[in-house]
Amino acid sequence: MEASRPASRILSMLELLQDRPGITGPQIAERLGVSGRTVRRYVGALQEMGIPIEPTPGRYGGYRLFSGFRLPPLMFSADEAIGLVLAIIAARPHGITSDDHPAERAISKIERVLSPDLARKLNDVREGVIVPSGLWDAGAVFPDPDVLTVLTQASLTNHRVWMRYGRPDGDESAREVEPYGVVALFGRWYLHGWCHLREARRTFRVDRIRRVDLLAATFERPEGIDALAAVESSLAMSRRSRVRVRVDAPIGEVRCHIPRVLAVLEPDGDDRTMLLATSDEMEWFAWRLLDVPFDIEVLEPAELRDAFRRIGERTLAIAARS
Repeated sequence: MEASRPASRILSMLELLQDRPGITGPQIAERLGVSGRTVRRYVGALQEMGIPIEPTPGRYGGYRLFSGFRLPPLMFSADEAIGLVLAIIAARPHGITSDDHPAERAISKIERVLSPDLARKLNDVREGVIVPSGLWDAGAVFPDPDVLTVLTQASLTNHRVWMRYGRPDGDESAREVEPYGVVALFGRWYLHGWCHLREARRTFRVDRIRRVDLLAATFERPEGIDALAAVESSLAMSRRSRVRVRVDAPIGEVRCHIPRVLAVLEPDGDDRTMLLATSDEMEWFAWRLLDVPFDIEVLEPAELRDAFRRIGERTLAIAARS
């Protein structure tokens, strides 16, 4: 909390009164680093500004804002404003890609009500921080805020939704879904839930939902449902070619090296693991499996065995020339 000047300390005191009704004078003095006499002077200054502050009973007495009074919006300290900007910057790889994005527009509004000095600092942070997009963020798409709001409300209140869902080929289907959770992962947003059309659990990309309506019907959430784990497993099995590999290590040790978004793991006896996955790039998948420090056996597909063979031949050729 920035409170180095009288004006900043008065605003900080106002925030304390809003956040902690009944806070005592000594507590305010300690937080602001001022004397009790200064606290009383600040109370008087706020009252002169038309802010209704009333005392509270007690041994030391306290202060609170009059019941029903609300501070005007967009009152941020320097660290709060910069914190908001940093949050937006960190989210850029996840689909915030233009100045016309709602989050960027909100930051612009905040800048307009700040002091020129603080607004300049915020702009410096926005322009000076570089956040590169990773490999997984290449297809980042930020969802429609209205769609996202309905989905999160439905998942929190256990209400069904009706939605029109678009496929990559352009076709659309109407579905009634029991939403278990919304997950943001690698720049994309997903909904996981029970699809009544398919009569099974499904994972949907939120940016492909063309319309969604909150229904009056409710549902009972399955006990112990983990939406994040479900989405990661769905993604692991969503690519073109099926992969099945046996790993000579217990499942707990293998999971330390294989993220859930890459593969589904199942126990194969007491000391081995069956790795199930899908992939569009077998050579990339082979390189990824080479990071696993255990013996493996490729059961399928033949394309993965061929990829390992090519990698081995290339490695031997490099070693021979070195």
